[in-house]
Amino acid sequence: MKDIILDSGARTTRPAFENQVIIRSAALNKKFRPLGYPTIVFPCEMTNNPLKEMVIASSFIVKYGSIIVLSDFQPEAMFPLLVERLNIYTDPQRPLATTEGIYEIGTPNENSPVLITTNFSLTYFIVSGEVENSKVPSFLLVKDTEGLSVMTAWAAGKFVADAIAPFVKKSGIADKVKHKKLIIPGYAAAESGGLEEELSGWEIMVGPREGSQIPAFLKQWK
Repeated sequence: MKDIILDSGARTTRPAFENQVIIRSAALNKKFRPLGYPTIVFPCEMTNNPLKEMVIASSFIVKYGSIIVLSDFQPEAMFPLLVERLNIYTDPQRPLATTEGIYEIGTPNENSPVLITTNFSLTYFIVSGEVENSKVPSFLLVKDTEGLSVMTAWAAGKFVADAIAPFVKKSGIADKVKHKKLIIPGYAAAESGGLEEELSGWEIMVGPREGSQIPAFLKQWK
């Protein structure tokens, strides 16, 4: 048999957690090959509290559940678990980054809004997701800030008017829209004046501070 999943049988948190550590330690450190197969754990049977279930699941993502069985798939619970999983094997000194450029969300046209954000992957996914939720086709400019979030990049001088303006000019967005309106993140509001000086003819609009407010903001676009 080659298609084997290991179930230690534990259905409470501490024994299940201890078993996962013992199984992986035996397989890797003691070279005990029969315990080298994937394991399965059942947080869904360890509590009736949905939030506690997610906390338990998060511990098994790290130590060392291959298959984790949940009782439900609520977005507010799944999102942090997926982010945790994606970040396990990343270098904390090299933040996850999205490629700089213009991203089309929906099917934007020459009248569609233009937003800008940093290339920190989590920021990009949140902003692009909320823009998509708005059902307003848009252009999203992603500025290379070495993977830093908006506030961090702004504080580090990587998301300021002097850096944003050259990127907007060379991005080619002016050839895609007939208006000259740029929506910047609310946390970068202090750069609006400098951007209007650097980007002659452009109107700088200050967007929301929180991603969840983007859909309502874009629905007012004219």
